[in-house]
Amino acid sequence: MAISSSGKFLVTGDQAAQIIVWNPQSMEILRTFSGHKAAVTGLAFRRESHELFSASKDKSVKVWSLDEMAYVETVFGHQDSVLAIDAMMKERAVSVGGRDNTVRVWKIVEESQFVYNSTGGSLDCVCLIDEEKFVTGSDSNELCVWKVLKKKPVSTVSNAHEGSGECWINCVRALRNTDLLASGSNSGNIKLWKVSHSGALSAIHSITVPGFVNDLQFASGGKFLVAALGQEHKLGRWWTMKEAKNALAIIKLPKTDSKSSIKLS
Repeated sequence: MAISSSGKFLVTGDQAAQIIVWNPQSMEILRTFSGHKAAVTGLAFRRESHELFSASKDKSVKVWSLDEMAYVETVFGHQDSVLAIDAMMKERAVSVGGRDNTVRVWKIVEESQFVYNSTGGSLDCVCLIDEEKFVTGSDSNELCVWKVLKKKPVSTVSNAHEGSGECWINCVRALRNTDLLASGSNSGNIKLWKVSHSGALSAIHSITVPGFVNDLQFASGGKFLVAALGQEHKLGRWWTMKEAKNALAIIKLPKTDSKSSIKLS
């Protein structure tokens, strides 16, 4: 799911390989795009525009114009399912290809791509911190911060989440153009991180939540963090946490570094 910065369009993707464009005010369906050959796994708008990027298990990234309500182009390169995608204002997107262990920055106008290789397990999530830095999370419980002009991570945190069993990092989210970053796992907590100018990560806060944290989004201004929680991982039913609920949690962010927890209704 993604919403344009203008608030004009809401888009959702599904297992049937469709992208549905909605009016977020009336929830009227405006258009349905069919182009991918497998499930849509990620959607991202370029900020201050209605250019949309979509990622899919068919190993491709597609570009759409919602001003024209039209397909633009497809770019290829990933050798496995494209599991997440993100974009900011520049005409480019960043994506991760699961077990192909690559991050790719797509330069749409130049019709080129940068490829970054990782050895930290399946790359399941990615988020831009600013136009020059991005962060990835993997099923090996590793967080990496990258710079666009460097082929290797500028910082890596192993065992980023602590839990009673195997921890996978399911999602990462940055408060754009700030030093605040959040990561979610099945570890029983959301972790908040400070990103230094050089890209180094330091843990600053832990928020107790039950279940799989399958997605995160900061509210504008950073006063709240919204978490999508589930009994199962967003990509498959490998195991179930029966004590958890499928729910949305709206978390007011603390001003101190003390521990906090929330209750779900």
